[in-house]
Amino acid sequence: MPDTTTQLDMPFILPSQAQKHVTHNEALLVLDTLVHLTILSELSAPPTTPAEGNRHLVGAGATGEWTGKTGCVAAWQDGAWTFLTVKTGWRAWFAETSRLRVFDGATWRDVPLPDQGTLSLLGINAVADATSRLSLSSPASLFNHAGNGHQIKVNKAAATDTASLLFQSNWTGFAEMGLAGNTEFSIKISDGTTWRTGLAISPTGRVSRPNQPAARAYRTGTTFTPTSGQQSGFTTYALNQGSFVLGAAAAGGGNAITIPAAGIYLVTLNLVATTSSGHGAVLLRNGTETLMTLNGITGGAQSQGASGVFSLSAGDSLTLQHSGTAQVTLGAGKTELSLTLL
Repeated sequence: MPDTTTQLDMPFILPSQAQKHVTHNEALLVLDTLVHLTILSELSAPPTTPAEGNRHLVGAGATGEWTGKTGCVAAWQDGAWTFLTVKTGWRAWFAETSRLRVFDGATWRDVPLPDQGTLSLLGINAVADATSRLSLSSPASLFNHAGNGHQIKVNKAAATDTASLLFQSNWTGFAEMGLAGNTEFSIKISDGTTWRTGLAISPTGRVSRPNQPAARAYRTGTTFTPTSGQQSGFTTYALNQGSFVLGAAAAGGGNAITIPAAGIYLVTLNLVATTSSGHGAVLLRNGTETLMTLNGITGGAQSQGASGVFSLSAGDSLTLQHSGTAQVTLGAGKTELSLTLL
């Protein structure tokens, strides 16, 4: 029979042994050190003023009384250091990091989670709560395939609920994509206060851009006869998507069209006249720059049209400048300006 136990090397009380209490007390000291083991810190040199019962993990390059004891548990007992050799499966609470760890035969590592289990909250380097029951703080997240593919599923209870991905900056939402309040897939954008839909796809697969600038403007009335060199504008939007507004009043009546957002626009101008005497019309940007020109012919009723693609800036104004003499026909479907952001 060996003199010590197999796992903890505690001494046995042997037959006919004198001072059996000494051997018994040694075994109790080993148990007192290892049962509910708490390691205060990992050090390479013994502390100068240890307290009774303090336990440390001896680090690499141990010096002083700890020389040659790297990897052992050093316990201060009865005014001296006792060293215990760590074995596979030992568990300890590491006070410095507030971690429960297990020795795997080579190193101390965090106690692994079970292969299967159910948790009500889980925070990974973050704090979970009743709303965000899974919370992760990390530079990146990886969802890898097991087999040939991988799906991320976001489900909602009813069509009027929300199933989406929300993108935030400093905890304020600025973009969202998913099923927001219906079964239409949408991508929404916000300035931090107001949300607008940039792209929507219906359940039938039709794509729309409800805030993409598009407009068709005309001037109410029947006819007007501008003087040569006079600028005129528009009064009414037959179509207004993307927040077009009417700008400054033009001398010849109506208002300038104000561009709501910078970009490349398809611009179409139609002009209808009941009579013309060498009449011409120029579409001006900001009152001076010519974008396109229409030239009528001398005679009776006629219609001219022109289209072009232009780079316009937010806040640009568009007006018409007239030359010659004509009686211009007004109203929807007559003299009109159409714009679409491409």
